[in-house]
Parts: sequence; structure tokens; C-alpha cells
Amino acid sequence: MHQLSVVIEKDELGYYAYCPALEGCQTQGDSMEEVQINIKEAISLYLSTLSQVEKEEIFSRELTAVVMEVQVA
Repeated sequence: MHQLSVVIEKDELGYYAYCPALEGCQTQGDSMEEVQINIKEAISLYLSTLSQVEKEEIFSRELTAVVMEVQVA
């Protein structure tokens, strides 16, 4: 079992999700539950197209997401 970071954004059209480690791996959904199901499927399909070496490279990368405070003028 491996873990990948996923970003989910909500806007006026619903939810949009993408996986930064997998270029172009993205989806959308009408609800948080739907977009989570969709991105899991998208990731699975994406990974199924890769060689074992490519998968190992992806899972060996370190990706850190942080929340930063910024001052707005």
C-alpha cells in the first residue's frame, strides 16, 4: 500500500481533484465523496499504465504540502 498526496478544491461547479505527483491525473465530482472516489479511480488507472520502474520513481519522491500564513495588504 502506498500513499500519494491529492489536492481537492471546491468551486461553484463542484469539486476538482488532482494528484501533483502524477502529471495530468485529475478529475471532478459533484460532492466530496464523489470526487474522492473519482480521484482514486483516476490514480489507479494512471498507475496501471506505468512500468514498475516508473512507479518506484514516483513513490520514492518526497512531496510536502504546507499551509503558510501571508500578509495581505
